[in-house]
Amino acid sequence: MFSLGIVGAGQFAGAFAKLFNAHPGVSRVTVTDLLPERAANLVGELGLAGAEDGFDAMLASDADAVAIFTQRWTHGPLVVAALRAGKHVYSAVPMAFTVEEIGEIIDAVKETGLTYMMGETSYYNPTTVLARQKAGEGAFGRLFYAEGDYVHDMDHGFYAAYQYSGGTDWKRTASFPPMKYPTHAIGGVLGAWNTHAVSVSAIGVPDRRGDGVFDKAVSMFANDFSNATALFETADGGSMRTNEFRRVGLAGGVPESRFTFYGTEAILEQGARSTLWHERSGPLQDCSDLVRPGWASGADDPVLANVDPKLHDSFISGHAPVHDTSGLPVEFKGLGNGHMGSHQLLVHDFVTAVNEQRLPSVNAWVAARYTLPGIVAHESALRGGERLRIDDFGDAPGVAPAPALASEAL
Repeated sequence: MFSLGIVGAGQFAGAFAKLFNAHPGVSRVTVTDLLPERAANLVGELGLAGAEDGFDAMLASDADAVAIFTQRWTHGPLVVAALRAGKHVYSAVPMAFTVEEIGEIIDAVKETGLTYMMGETSYYNPTTVLARQKAGEGAFGRLFYAEGDYVHDMDHGFYAAYQYSGGTDWKRTASFPPMKYPTHAIGGVLGAWNTHAVSVSAIGVPDRRGDGVFDKAVSMFANDFSNATALFETADGGSMRTNEFRRVGLAGGVPESRFTFYGTEAILEQGARSTLWHERSGPLQDCSDLVRPGWASGADDPVLANVDPKLHDSFISGHAPVHDTSGLPVEFKGLGNGHMGSHQLLVHDFVTAVNEQRLPSVNAWVAARYTLPGIVAHESALRGGERLRIDDFGDAPGVAPAPALASEAL
């Protein structure tokens, strides 16, 4: 059993703080935020053990681990500082903002022997779980192509989210480059396909809304791409395509992440309302019910009070039949869930990894393979689609590497 400190008490943190606080593997939960009143509110709402004065105070405290829910470009340095301070770390996505930050995290994990996990929801996306099962059975034959998309329109709750986190200066940060937030798309593919990206060519689409969000003159990232598409070469000689769209006519209530996998013997194809399994020698099978998340409580939870209603579905979706929930603690029964049933599974994954001293599913090396391709893809888009090599930090210690068949021409 260990104690945990929550870093960042914004909209996303509350749902996870509640689960960490309920888990029998966690002894107590504290919290800190740049805005002390937000930390105090979370303590009051959830009955947490208390609040710390700031990040440095949290690192100096007796918390054994921290869970970082700060703004998306800040994670890398905070993760490294926490590991160096002797804390296990759970981090929201993305892992880091630069290649150098990724390398620093991996070095810190190697040197400290502590647990790091990136809380990528797509690892437990029901379609990814089903694809992982099919791949494990060899049902695809040879996987050679996959598609992973994250199509989340700014009008579906993102404006309010950025205003809440960014204050009066929110337009500077709302222009976060789409390909630098790639893990919901790439992670959903690589969470099932045992490979990694080795090169990429990407195209960025400059924004035309004209509302000052994706405006280079305003953006702290000098970014005007609101949509981007990338084609990756994989290490085993295949390819995958990713779309990261922030201006897209997606209907409300339709999942923003969707995945399709092509193999020599079968295809798993996810659409807006149906998921189908094709086999060369068998009938078309409708798997929609198997991957459809069920009902979850939490719609009236106080931790969602400041979350735009358009984002509520992300925080209250339950488990799908394909999920294995047999290992979850009974204390989670009746508590909220979210992001296609992933929240409870992610929290349990991290807690058991720390307590059992094992690698979590999305450990530092896996997280690097989910994050780094998007960083390089954004650079490719800035260069007009130039094909760029993607370096790799390798496999986690003790994990057998996947076959590497891709060309070394680049």
